[in-house]
Amino acid sequence: MTINILKANGIKRAIATVAAVAALVSMAACGNSSSASGATSGSASGKVTKITVGVCPGPYGDMVDKVIAPLLKDDGYELKTKLFNDYVQPDKALASGSIQANLMQHINYLKKFTKDNNLDLTSLGQVPTLGLGIYSNKYKSIKDIKDGSTVSIAADGSNLARSLGVLEQQGLVTLKDGIDATKASVNAIASNPKNLKIKTLDAAQLARSVSTVDVALVPGNFAWAAGLKPSEALATEKQDEGVINVFVVNTKDADSDFGKTVKKLLASQEFKDAIAKSEFKDFGKPTTW
Repeated sequence: MTINILKANGIKRAIATVAAVAALVSMAACGNSSSASGATSGSASGKVTKITVGVCPGPYGDMVDKVIAPLLKDDGYELKTKLFNDYVQPDKALASGSIQANLMQHINYLKKFTKDNNLDLTSLGQVPTLGLGIYSNKYKSIKDIKDGSTVSIAADGSNLARSLGVLEQQGLVTLKDGIDATKASVNAIASNPKNLKIKTLDAAQLARSVSTVDVALVPGNFAWAAGLKPSEALATEKQDEGVINVFVVNTKDADSDFGKTVKKLLASQEFKDAIAKSEFKDFGKPTTW
């Protein structure tokens, strides 16, 4: 009888020991789960996804590095920029997959370039944009521009049309009715009362041309890179939606986690507040703001 009682007590102690060990294992598992969750804060997988963003000379590389990249860091994305010296390569590099995004163009340019080159790229949203300016080392105001002056403007289709639009805004030319803003050429000029001599150049050369022509129309990014101050421009463009710069990805990535995260960020108050505290605070604002 005594032996049976001892055996029963031994079995009870064994069961109690097993239960205690099971409880400890369960608690340890819960602790590990909580720790892992903390380690992956800001990213569903806990991994950092590296993104290369194509930019051209100007402020937008700095905008990526100083504003956009820090805001996306907690979402698990590490952004770095790759500099291109013209407007052609960033879209081709994006289409080929050698970069994952770019920030260097307005929507009018994107539409025309992708159509002309059969590329499938998509805008995720607008960013504050430094407008095109009219610069001159010879004249101090628009009214001073003399008859027969040489004016340099961008040669690429959409920026050429944009430049002509700025000349029209300042009363220097008038354009024919019904001109497509993404396709206008010098032939779109209906009247040129000061007989301006229009000289088309690659956009990257326009800032340097200020010293060799009478007047130059320089897109904001190239003006910024060359140290031209917007405050010293004879005039700056009145921006519409077509000339606000956009953050662009390959269309197949537009609905990816990265695409959705960027799209949400660009429309957020957080992004607006960060811009308001930055060197880009005086840039033309997105029409969606």
